[in-house]
Amino acid sequence: MSTYADSKPLTVPGLAQARAEGRKLAMLTCYDAGFARTLDANGVDLILIGDSLGMVVQGHDSTLPVTVADMVYHTSCVARVLRRALLVADLPFGADATAERALEASLQLLKAGAQMVKLEGAGFKLDIIRFLVERDIPVCAHLGLTPQSVLTLGGFRVQGRGDAGQLVLQQARQVAEAGASLLVLECMPSPLGAQITAESPIPTIGIGAGGQCDGQVLVLHDMLGLDSGHRRPKFVKDFLAEGGSVAAAVQAYVAAVRDGSFPDAEHAYAS
Repeated sequence: MSTYADSKPLTVPGLAQARAEGRKLAMLTCYDAGFARTLDANGVDLILIGDSLGMVVQGHDSTLPVTVADMVYHTSCVARVLRRALLVADLPFGADATAERALEASLQLLKAGAQMVKLEGAGFKLDIIRFLVERDIPVCAHLGLTPQSVLTLGGFRVQGRGDAGQLVLQQARQVAEAGASLLVLECMPSPLGAQITAESPIPTIGIGAGGQCDGQVLVLHDMLGLDSGHRRPKFVKDFLAEGGSVAAAVQAYVAAVRDGSFPDAEHAYAS
């Protein structure tokens, strides 16, 4: 039986509290009610309705084709059954091209049940973060490998090596100053992830950014060892192989994030 059934729901202010208490945050993507129940009942703190659904659910080669309507649909499916996990939803490609478009998309996602929206990058996105936060919409920022920039980046590659790390450090400071409450760091050298986390005033969630982040996130299908039709990144670990059931795999993932055993050096990038 789950030990989390009577846990209080996690709130946006609770993210900072968890960090202050030194409690690592476990996050997974999810796209439907069935998996959402299992994640919620087995200790996952945050559930991300990721635009990764474009690749693992819809069969696309990237996240770019995902629409706001897609995100609203999957957000509503998950939101209906959650009892304790905090629900974050991605703003899909182009939905945050202007502040007005970002606001409209964010309102749709919050009305569907999300408690926070996530957007990728810095630059002009800083004004959009401020615009949303000023309108009481909690924002999660996302730096490093930003999948919506796959065409500009030339593929899914490690970011922030060498001198490029200084830019990511600067962006991390900027998104926090703009009002973001949470920061996802993707696919970067572990020392950079550790430095950003040490200097950041807001909690960090790593995905291929090392074990010093305040929490971790994986795509659900990757965590369960399912074939997404794409190359498996180094930072992915199959928890179902040792868990025996989906519920046990989720429990193992949460425990490994909490005690800091995941990610280890095998699932991280060096400088």
